[in-house]
Amino acid sequence: MFDFPGIGEALRLTNAKIRRLKQPQLIMTDANPQNESPANLPRLQKFMADCGLCSRRKGESWIQDGLVTVNGETAKLGCRVDPNKDVVKVRGKRVQAHTQSSLTLMVNKPKGFTCSNEDEHAERLIFELLERKHQAFRLFCAGRLDVESEGLVILTNDGSLAHRLTHPSNNVKKRYQAELNLPLSSEHLPLLKKGTTIEEEFLRIDEVRAKNGKPVGNQRLELTLSHGKKREIRRIFLHFGYRVKKLRRVAIGGLFLHKLPLGQYREIESKEIGLLFPKEIP
Repeated sequence: MFDFPGIGEALRLTNAKIRRLKQPQLIMTDANPQNESPANLPRLQKFMADCGLCSRRKGESWIQDGLVTVNGETAKLGCRVDPNKDVVKVRGKRVQAHTQSSLTLMVNKPKGFTCSNEDEHAERLIFELLERKHQAFRLFCAGRLDVESEGLVILTNDGSLAHRLTHPSNNVKKRYQAELNLPLSSEHLPLLKKGTTIEEEFLRIDEVRAKNGKPVGNQRLELTLSHGKKREIRRIFLHFGYRVKKLRRVAIGGLFLHKLPLGQYREIESKEIGLLFPKEIP
């Protein structure tokens, strides 16, 4: 018999591999029945957003905080639900499937109003600006402004729209008008656009312009951001020694406030939704 070097070892490995393939394959499944739903069912946070209860990101926060239950069990992030069978509750109150028609509003928020559905520390909420017929809708803010700022805020009960507006990957541009306490220095202009890390967050201004002339030496600026971290504009200017005296958001995507009076709002028509997601801001 011929003995070729390496043949015996190769046959041994091949036979071992065949034996492994013949063994029963164990499939690990989550004992939580919430995760056994078919993949075509909505994730829990999307279901809550579609019900007009909150944005997806807020829903994720509620789930992580243990405020949401499905069929009596504390929900896990990523679980799917059957709207026709599962009982979903937030803080003990059942979430009903969406029955209202879709509604999206643009509001010119005044200073002093908080962008929240509920806040025990807030003096006034943005939803107090709405007429009673619109307060009956379960709306939430698709992007916020801090209490000291004013300008354009989108209110909607469309969870998918809110997700598109607020998710960082969509890079929806927002345009602001800012007034500083000091003229902008030539030293700080490139640093604002380059960005810096403040309190473990990277902050930057995409574009810095001035309505009249160049931004350097100007106190009144036009700013563009494609992200929206908490108080980002105020924090980055403060880092470089400036105080933002006034901040007003004038556009989201290609949708501008124009002549909408401060403290007033109007409904956004379906044909205008596309303006929020233009390829370029004019």
